[in-house]
Amino acid sequence: MTPARKPGRRQGGKHPRRLAALAALALGGALLTGPVAQAGAAEPYDVLVFSKTAGFRHDSIPTGIATFQELGGEHGFTVTATEDASAFTPANLAGYDAVVFLSTTGDVLDDTQQDALQAYVDDGGGFMGVHAAADTEYDWPYYQQLVGAWFKSHPAIQDAVVETEDHEHPATAHFGPTWLHNDELYNYRTDPRGRVHVLQTLDESSYTGGEMGEDHPITWCHPQETGRSFYTGLGHTNESYADPDFRQLLLGGLEYAAGQKDADCAPSGVPGGTPVEAESYTDGQGVQPAGHGAASGGQTLGFIENGDWAGYAHVPVDGAATFTAKVSSAGAGGTIHVRAGAPDGPELGTADVPNTGSWETFQSVTTPLTAGGTGPLYLSFTGGGGSLFDIDSFTLAPAGEGD
Repeated sequence: MTPARKPGRRQGGKHPRRLAALAALALGGALLTGPVAQAGAAEPYDVLVFSKTAGFRHDSIPTGIATFQELGGEHGFTVTATEDASAFTPANLAGYDAVVFLSTTGDVLDDTQQDALQAYVDDGGGFMGVHAAADTEYDWPYYQQLVGAWFKSHPAIQDAVVETEDHEHPATAHFGPTWLHNDELYNYRTDPRGRVHVLQTLDESSYTGGEMGEDHPITWCHPQETGRSFYTGLGHTNESYADPDFRQLLLGGLEYAAGQKDADCAPSGVPGGTPVEAESYTDGQGVQPAGHGAASGGQTLGFIENGDWAGYAHVPVDGAATFTAKVSSAGAGGTIHVRAGAPDGPELGTADVPNTGSWETFQSVTTPLTAGGTGPLYLSFTGGGGSLFDIDSFTLAPAGEGD
């Protein structure tokens, strides 16, 4: 049900990152450990490992911190570990080459701290998420793009076959075609493929409890504005951190996130048949996630009124020929304007949204798109007064593919 009035709006935005490295924030007793000594590396760098939890707490967090410390001593980077969210200020983050979310859970940053992390990554910093980093910040749309996908469920810990998709990335270059690994294997609310560069997938036929079908990414990376993001869903068990293959996975992922090693992490072009959760917008005006039990992932892009818009920096329009959206409305209905590059960018097509009878009743609307659009996708919305409609998910498809 859509409320009578909107709650306070959170609008995405960019903030200039301070490029000069500043002194790290004194975290006092909140620090779990100080920097690890350098190992004589020619170009040492600094990493912040953040492991605050506001939900389930993994027993493997201390082991994970120790592993990053050991890797730092062996490979020439310092590790500062903390659970103090006040570390997330522009001045403090400017002193680090990468920030690692190590099995964080729940709402761990306030709005100001979220803005600081977004500015840090978008303006050239590195982010790395390990395991339950995907079980974090569900009310912050930007974070879903940063981490790649949100956690949905998991079966019991068991062996599974992990398949290697990228044999050149520093995190996965040491793997053969397959790797038998014992871990807690996450299912995600959405398939991130099309928005990220997939490095490893799970073979669901090799274990029980997989819910994503033939395409089950578990490790991936992607550029985030001018920064970098790396995530692996592995790392639940203490034993994982003793596995040399997993330690190399962590090291290579961190080296990419920190900008120490180059890698091709560009997402493959148009999502082409892979639905994008509409609430995963990266910037917008007026819109907010809205809870709906009938929606995929339990949320929609909601609170849409005349003149609002949503941007998707992770969704390119290049080569897209059709736009299809799953929508609901108990309001006025209205029109979705598909645009390229900006909220007022070139209009590629429009889709009219009718009143579907209730906010929990969804149907699909579609429109062909003008050829030649380039840049990230933006959706703008027009219609009458009050709440117009909600969008659950949408798909961009290239020419020759069905809706």
